[in-house]
Amino acid sequence: MSEVQTIKKKKKLVNNRRKSRELVMKSIYRGIINQFDINQIKKDIKDDPDYSKADEVFYNHLFDGVIQNINELNNEISGYIDRPIEKLSPIEHSILCISVYELIYDSAIPYKVAINEGVELAKTFGGVEGYKYINGVLDKVAEKRRPLEFSKN
Repeated sequence: MSEVQTIKKKKKLVNNRRKSRELVMKSIYRGIINQFDINQIKKDIKDDPDYSKADEVFYNHLFDGVIQNINELNNEISGYIDRPIEKLSPIEHSILCISVYELIYDSAIPYKVAINEGVELAKTFGGVEGYKYINGVLDKVAEKRRPLEFSKN
């Protein structure tokens, strides 16, 4: 494989993972707004036009991980926010669940990537200044949960 092909493949993987995170965010959002019927959410998300562009294995890994750890994630998030978790917008709540999950449970993803992906989701889907709030919360989580990695920068 040539260097150009390798770069294109890595870029496609990143884009596929970004689409997967978007779909997980939509799925968590739906669960917050409605009831968490995980099987129905997974079935319905396949109708999303972006599903074919996503990394299905990564989507399932991330969605399942967030769902399995939702109580712990909410407890963690609650320690870093300035309001009750129920007062967060469902978009911000969804994004924080995804990014905090990656920071705590997926050390293969560099903390800067987890933060950047959360910020990008907030810029695309959140309120006007929501990305700043997300960034601040995630920085604090990273500092606590990834101290060695965080202190190198």
